[in-house]
Amino acid sequence: MRMPTPNDGLLQRRSEIVDRLRGVVPGPGVIGERDLLRAYECDGLTAYRQVPLAVVLPSTTAQVSDTLRLCQEMGLKVVPRGAGTSLSGGALPLADGIVLGLSKFNRILDIDYDNRCVVAQPGVTNLAISQAVTERGFYYAPDPSSQIACTIGGNVAENAGGVHCLKYGLTTNNVLGVEVVLMSGEVVRLGGRHLDAGGYDVLGAVTGSEGLLGVITEVTVRILPKPATARAVLVGFPTSRQAGDCVAAIIAAGIIPGGMEMMDGPAIRAAEDFVKAGYPLDVDALLIVELDGPEAEVDHLIGEVESIARQQGAVSLRVSQSEEERLTFWAGRKAAFPAVGRISPDYYCMDGTIPRGRLPEVLTRTSELSETYGLRVANVFHAGDGNLHPLILYDANVPDELERAEQFGADILKLCVDVGGVLTGEHGVGVEKRDLMEYQFEAADLEQQQRLKCAFDPDGLLNPGKMFPKLHRCAELGRMHVRGGKLPFPDLPRF
Repeated sequence: MRMPTPNDGLLQRRSEIVDRLRGVVPGPGVIGERDLLRAYECDGLTAYRQVPLAVVLPSTTAQVSDTLRLCQEMGLKVVPRGAGTSLSGGALPLADGIVLGLSKFNRILDIDYDNRCVVAQPGVTNLAISQAVTERGFYYAPDPSSQIACTIGGNVAENAGGVHCLKYGLTTNNVLGVEVVLMSGEVVRLGGRHLDAGGYDVLGAVTGSEGLLGVITEVTVRILPKPATARAVLVGFPTSRQAGDCVAAIIAAGIIPGGMEMMDGPAIRAAEDFVKAGYPLDVDALLIVELDGPEAEVDHLIGEVESIARQQGAVSLRVSQSEEERLTFWAGRKAAFPAVGRISPDYYCMDGTIPRGRLPEVLTRTSELSETYGLRVANVFHAGDGNLHPLILYDANVPDELERAEQFGADILKLCVDVGGVLTGEHGVGVEKRDLMEYQFEAADLEQQQRLKCAFDPDGLLNPGKMFPKLHRCAELGRMHVRGGKLPFPDLPRF
């Protein structure tokens, strides 16, 4: 993996830089001691590590603004970081850059039931938002498996999804507004408490921008009333192909479940051993299909799903009879990643998205690749929207296994593109998929995307080395500036 060449001059000025940063964020808000910096050397993609130049932990938007302004003045690179749960290396530090940690931004600022929204700082965990509004019968729909730890700011940066994204959408469908600090130190508000805003969808551009455009310091999300009824159906199949065909048949029947997840044999056995969710162990594929809404509607749809599943060859079928049992079904799925960690020293969690109808084909080809590379794979999917999470099992202590795991993962992602899908569904590009971007996009496409970055960050100091396989200076692309604390849209540069 290539990373930007460190600026040796900045490394030699570490003490001076740390002192200047402490002038903005005093006391323990700046970490410069190498031993302490190791706590920030990686994110959830633990195969790659780099100790940063320093870590800054601001507690106010003003401190974020002053820190970015100072870094721009010094030409210092900045890597924003939330909880560090990113699985694509989005928060991987740079040797000559600072990590800007937002863990102190951990308060819910307002709960507005009239407008059905919550205003929160970026360090608030995903699950905490639902917990804050549950007594009034509301919840926040996107629910990544790491929701107990991942933060709402990071969810916006990566456009996180979750098991209920099929019916209720990804983060981008549930964010109403953000406050973002630009590299210049300017503070900009995009969106608000309303459902839509006039003009260009700049909020949509910031959502999923992976920390390359600005640093988010406040998020407004919409909350939804809890469904009157929610029940889950646990369906086992002899083969993954039959389970994939069942997914397609359910959607083709016009049924949109609240959630529809799929696990293959290795993932089923690992999760059941870990959680004891009651999963059948004599099947090679398992679907969890959740129906929600009015009780009469849910009862009818469960009957429809049962009929479709049996037509597709289901050999086991179990419907949750209580809220506790429904949550237990989901507990096994949400614990799939740590469960696999118990059966392998290391695993590489992939993330790609394909058309639902190609699921059986992709599963078959993934199994063949597993044989080719001599590495086991456990498959977990957001089956309803075609978001795959193959977990490649390897041992980093065995020579060349990490390299084989990376090559195996790259081939899976190329396969996703080949069948009409994309490189990522919710984990982001980061460094993990960066060098595959040219496989999905033409050079002109990537240049246009970099022009957008240049409009926000003309000096390329925010999270460099991520997303783009080749970096172009903004002057080469035709530099577009951000002025006056607002986001103008000047004429595109002429060539």
